[in-house]
Amino acid sequence: MDTLGLVLGVVVHAAHIQDRDGAKLVLETLVGRFARLKLIWADGGYAGQLIEWTWTLSRWLLTIVKRNDDVKGFEVLPKRWIVERTFAWLGKYRRLSKDYETQVNSSETMIKIAMINLMLHRLKPG
Repeated sequence: MDTLGLVLGVVVHAAHIQDRDGAKLVLETLVGRFARLKLIWADGGYAGQLIEWTWTLSRWLLTIVKRNDDVKGFEVLPKRWIVERTFAWLGKYRRLSKDYETQVNSSETMIKIAMINLMLHRLKPG
């Protein structure tokens, strides 16, 4: 997602694929599509070798937004809320509120349709 919460790329994969491996699938789809992309924020689950892999892939800087270990309970993390807000927007669409789709390409298409709908409503005057 970009800083407005709009989806740049979508990859739906099976649940047995670890998030770090799934991130590679998404990032590979973005190569060569966004010339201005330089920095990517991610949560702690994406730390490790993915940072170096991302730099090698396309010279993007993957920065981990870390949670403060001293804080107990809920804490709003910088930039992390953008992703959570977008997930909330997508959850308002009936076909995305549950796992209704049986094919990954159907799920990806429904996400794209929901984002197109969201962006069209933002362009609508008044």
